[in-house]
Amino acid sequence: MKRHVQGLSESAQPPANAVPDGVFLVRVDRAQYRWHPAKPFYVLRLSILEPHELAGRAISGKVYCTSKALWKLGWFLRDFLYDPELLVREEVDEKALSGLRGVVKISHTTVNGTSLLNFDGFAPASQWAELSSASCFKNTGFEVA
Repeated sequence: MKRHVQGLSESAQPPANAVPDGVFLVRVDRAQYRWHPAKPFYVLRLSILEPHELAGRAISGKVYCTSKALWKLGWFLRDFLYDPELLVREEVDEKALSGLRGVVKISHTTVNGTSLLNFDGFAPASQWAELSSASCFKNTGFEVA
């Protein structure tokens, strides 16, 4: 039996304040290490600085610390200009991460009904002008040209 449920399609839409896939200039608000026996990770909370249409919105995601995923953590730390001295000593100071700025490319994936945010790439904040000109704002969100 089929039933018509008025307004059901609206509940399937992403929230109006959801951040679309795309490239953003961001600032690290908080980084917190989370231990997991198989996959330790950092939870990053980033604030969007640009584009101005989305400024002030927050992005939260994970960067894993497993041996296979250390390349991505290193990429993030280098491009966000983390203290090179701490990198050489293989130390991550959560307080030193706060306030760092850089460019992040994000996408969303749904796994088993759960929406996950992926950090697809990082770049230094100095490359924002170049990378933002490669992005175009559309009604559906940001796309990299």
